[in-house]
Amino acid sequence: MKKIVVIGAGISGLSAGIYAARSGFDVTILEQHIVPGGLSTSWSRKGYYFEGGMHWLTGSKPNLPMNKVWKELGALQENNPIENRDPLYTLFDENGKTVALYRNLSQMKDELIRYAPEDKSRIKKMYRDIKAFSKFYMPIFDVRGCKCKEPVKVDIPGLIGMLPAVLKVPALKNISYKEYVAKFKNKNLRHLLESTIGYRYNALSFIYTLGSFASGDCGYPAGGSVRMATNMLEKYKSLGGKIEFRTKAENIHVEDGKVTKVITDKGEFEADAVIVTQDARAAVDTLFDQMIDEPWVNTMRHKAVTEQNIFIGLGVKADYSNLPYCCVFPLEKPLEYAGAKWDELRIYNYSAYKEHSPEGCTALTCLLIGDSYSFWKAAKADGTYKQKKEELGKLFIERLSQFMPEVKTSLEVMDIATPCTYERYCGSYEGSWMSVWEKGGKQYNYPQTLDSIEGVYFAGQRLQMPGGLPIAGYTGRLAVQLLCRDTGVEFV
Repeated sequence: MKKIVVIGAGISGLSAGIYAARSGFDVTILEQHIVPGGLSTSWSRKGYYFEGGMHWLTGSKPNLPMNKVWKELGALQENNPIENRDPLYTLFDENGKTVALYRNLSQMKDELIRYAPEDKSRIKKMYRDIKAFSKFYMPIFDVRGCKCKEPVKVDIPGLIGMLPAVLKVPALKNISYKEYVAKFKNKNLRHLLESTIGYRYNALSFIYTLGSFASGDCGYPAGGSVRMATNMLEKYKSLGGKIEFRTKAENIHVEDGKVTKVITDKGEFEADAVIVTQDARAAVDTLFDQMIDEPWVNTMRHKAVTEQNIFIGLGVKADYSNLPYCCVFPLEKPLEYAGAKWDELRIYNYSAYKEHSPEGCTALTCLLIGDSYSFWKAAKADGTYKQKKEELGKLFIERLSQFMPEVKTSLEVMDIATPCTYERYCGSYEGSWMSVWEKGGKQYNYPQTLDSIEGVYFAGQRLQMPGGLPIAGYTGRLAVQLLCRDTGVEFV
């Protein structure tokens, strides 16, 4: 059997490892951290458990092509049934009233019109846009020239059903998310809608997301990111796959244009081929002695716009079971820090998940999405990193306590992860976890091989915009299909 080394045990690395082992290769995964999952991860602090990697899973709905992939990978099993949370987001306004986004489109439309009748026509237009995308899903294809034991069957009726959405793509991708939302007159409705994804995306990303929810997809697997990654690791091991934790890949050694081994901080690993699942944007500049000078790599170097976030986890000695899962609090004055600005706080409330906190207490999390990497990198360099995390923490608590007073009076734990945290633990470029698909920008989907080096394959969320968990799983599958095509092995 040919020896395959997979760099990284994130979702894409586990996906590649599983499919390679299924197809008969001798596979070893190298992971610099002590746990699997990569960016899709969670952690404990003083009795509180913070979900840091997944808020919903594209492909959770049965009968979708991506659902079949997740089940092949062992990611979805009986031990992590899907919960379709509803409502998705609930905004609390200055008068104590609420308005929410629901999965059911008619319910969502009626709720928004009830709250903001002045925006009735705009709400109806958004309803039509989302409805068109409720039939849109991520298709799965096989690599041309790869012999597959069970080839994917193209769903012609399903592709035809996506045509109304496809017709809306040009207009939606050429307007920004903020421009789309700015057309609503009601300020709180704008706050609610702006809480869905990162500010810098185009409107297509926004509508696609809500359409996926409306379709019945994007549920939350019980146990979250860690259980899903653990399921995949157990599946991989059951197929004979090997994994080396605390082992950081430092160099992919190449002789005569072909991969021969991977050099790590713990020794060398012989390889007939390497599947790189570390962030490709970082890997092309750090894992090779020679400069990778190929068109798609250079395009990625110049065009990748990274989506970063500051993750804040709070452990509060208070019971918030009276509040919905996701609360949106509009800010009269924006929260500004680290070179970024936020007009509302989106708080995830885990009071319903007893394993996340001691009895009578609650774990809360918040993602402050925006471009802050350079700020935190400079703070690391000048020695003020810890101080600035403390400054942000105090500022954040001060703002949030206006809506949830207990976070100030009964706070037990606060944990802050910056883009530098993700860079350190996952090797992600600029500490990012997705790529921004901007207004009018091209959706870059990159090849997963190099012309200049034989035996190198790439997988991971950076390879197809905008990225995320489904892209990680799917590109791991594609990388192994490319490997099978090149080696004449049947893909299983």
